Amino acid sequence: MKILFFFVFSILAFTLFSSCKSQKAFGYVEDFTDTSGKVQVKYPEPLIQKSDVLSIVVYSDALDQGVTDAMYNLANSGSGTESTKGFLVDLDGYIQYPRIGKIKAEGLTKAQLSEEIRKKVMGTLQNPTVLVRLLNFKVTMLGEVARAGPITIPSEKITILEAIGLAGDVTIYGKKNDIVILRPTDSTVEHGTIDLSSKKLFESPYYFLHQNDVVLVNPNKNKARLSDQVFNQRLGLAFSVINMLALLYNIFRK
Repeated sequence: MKILFFFVFSILAFTLFSSCKSQKAFGYVEDFTDTSGKVQVKYPEPLIQKSDVLSIVVYSDALDQGVTDAMYNLANSGSGTESTKGFLVDLDGYIQYPRIGKIKAEGLTKAQLSEEIRKKVMGTLQNPTVLVRLLNFKVTMLGEVARAGPITIPSEKITILEAIGLAGDVTIYGKKNDIVILRPTDSTVEHGTIDLSSKKLFESPYYFLHQNDVVLVNPNKNKARLSDQVFNQRLGLAFSVINMLALLYNIFRK
């Protein structure tokens, strides 16, 4: 009796695991062999977009006519989290700034917007300095990564490799050589691809991600085959169980 049950479970275990195949590990920059060489990587200054939230702080060396730089920093005072403070770029691309009014922000770099504000406050403040930061710089990871979802970047700078790392890496079922990047622009969505295994990775315009980029890691052929294999495994296991039960019934009814 014990020998029979051992035989049955051995067959079931073999049926379950025999179709499991090891997957080839994914590599990065596979044909990049010269480790002593230096690759020049161009970092694009991010452009301010609609719905961005900006932190803007004004400093000055001297005061004029009783007006202090604190009057220009009202949005940075009071209670609330960092994400609720700051200046929202509206759907027309403007921000409303205290004592100045509407300022066109969309399409400018942080340095350009800083200079625009500095020019407008120079008549009141002496030697003003303006610091601009993006409070909601984020990218979104979707598809075959370990942890899909949005990633907030406090440093306002991230590469595709860093984003993949923060998302827990590409799974063994992801197409590492054909990553899709969706990049919203003024009124359209730019579409591009990047190969994480190529040595030309660092030359790609998608190596550095922009705020609000969406990274799509599509499934490879192994994922489709896996679905078929899982179905076939379960179907085969079900038939094996039925056959074993039928065999046991015929043995013990005699």
